[in-house]
Amino acid sequence: MRATHISRVQGAIGLMLLLSSPFTLFLTSGSVPLAVGKAVLGAVMLADYVVSHRRELGRAGSRRTGRFLASTVLTTLLALGVLVALNVLAFQKNRRFDLTREHIFSLAPQTRETLAGLKEPAHALALIPPTHPSYGELEELFRRYHEAAPETFHYAFADPHREPALAARYQLKDGQTLVVVSRGDSEDAPHTILPLPFEQELTNALLQLEAAGTQKVYVLEGHGEWPLETPNGPRGPGDGLSELRRQLLREGYRPEPLNLLGLKEVPRDAGLLIIAGAKEDYTAPEVAALRTYLGEGGRLLYFTDAGTTDGLGLFLADYGVQVDDGVVADSQFNAGNPFVLVSNFFGKHVITRPLQERAFNVQLPTVRSLTLFREGFLPGVKVEPVLLTSPYAWVETRPQEDTTPSDGEKMGQLTLVAAASRDTRGADHRRFDEARLVVMGDSELLLDPNWGHEPNRNLVMNALGWASHQAEKITLRPPNRETSTLELGRGQIQLLRFVATDLLPLTLLGVGLAVWLSRRDR
Repeated sequence: MRATHISRVQGAIGLMLLLSSPFTLFLTSGSVPLAVGKAVLGAVMLADYVVSHRRELGRAGSRRTGRFLASTVLTTLLALGVLVALNVLAFQKNRRFDLTREHIFSLAPQTRETLAGLKEPAHALALIPPTHPSYGELEELFRRYHEAAPETFHYAFADPHREPALAARYQLKDGQTLVVVSRGDSEDAPHTILPLPFEQELTNALLQLEAAGTQKVYVLEGHGEWPLETPNGPRGPGDGLSELRRQLLREGYRPEPLNLLGLKEVPRDAGLLIIAGAKEDYTAPEVAALRTYLGEGGRLLYFTDAGTTDGLGLFLADYGVQVDDGVVADSQFNAGNPFVLVSNFFGKHVITRPLQERAFNVQLPTVRSLTLFREGFLPGVKVEPVLLTSPYAWVETRPQEDTTPSDGEKMGQLTLVAAASRDTRGADHRRFDEARLVVMGDSELLLDPNWGHEPNRNLVMNALGWASHQAEKITLRPPNRETSTLELGRGQIQLLRFVATDLLPLTLLGVGLAVWLSRRDR
């Protein structure tokens, strides 16, 4: 390209920089130094063009030269106008794409379903000063909730230092922060108070407020079951279900321990029972109480373990399920140990539909298989598989001695989780219209160290949702996400915005203008 062409391009780009400097100041970065820098650079480039083309500009009165200069100026102004219009349109029709590995800027399916199911408006009031490090993150979280449910989720911020009455109302001490989530518009509307929440805590607060008549969940004890409260021993915490208990509370259940010894029936306020890894036999009166409970439309989640007996075999057989002896092994679908199964083989049951859609892998250590009967159970019972092994699995009857399939051992695709139901609308002393039972061949997935595995947690909580007739709780919960954000200062954000919405588009327009001017003069 000749020097004349280069100087013309330089003049055009200088004019664009000069004219777009107000755009930089008021619409993109808001940075005064950047705007002034653009204006100065544009003025220098334009001045250089004027000096190098002073003769040509002196003849500007000629028709051809005047027409050229006018067209150049108009083209530059038109390009800037298009740039401004595109940026304004992008701002008004802003669409975000979450490219993070853990989708930390997207709401989980459970959150979206919870917001869609709100029957009354929910309000979140954050008592936090604007200078707090978490202010921006919390505002972004609230904004996503409001965008998902603009009619039913509203939020506001209040500075405790400027609103002492609010701080006193919630007994907020100096330096403390909290979020008040309430349901309804009345002054005495039910509410819950949270520390600065993540998505899971905020969604669980909405679930708790929305739950009408919280269901009581009894976790049975007295037969070696895993305790609802994790015990503390001399060597640290033992094995327990503290994390499961917290999850139940978050989702609107009321978990309590229950010993059936001496009771003639399961308490009438039981919304659901959990048997978590019993290691001793239930007595005949206890089994009778369980049988009566399901016969009246009760709900039960049953978890067992390898090498244990609990005397409930005939009771489970009434609902078409038998727990096999031995431990399931799989030579291909495992976590490095053939007895630690990894499965993404789901039945057609609604419990695992969300997991199947996301292609989740459920991991079960030392799990027992189940045999589903085709006959011989109570009339009206319907039983179906929920989770299965791969076709390469087998039941190892001597896990301490052998890790390969032997003659006589059960092989093929085995059932690991099953669900049974039975219509009980005609039962005496009916509790619910349908009895529901979920049987899982492993109880260790409930323990605190294993509860963080997202697919397992959703499998258990979805089974609870199905058994308790709460279809809205058959979903995927907000995961314990790994933070992968990049912290940027205010100056860095301004620079990034300037490059993305100002410098880069102007550079592309300048290159296009240079090509056009070069070809025009040929």
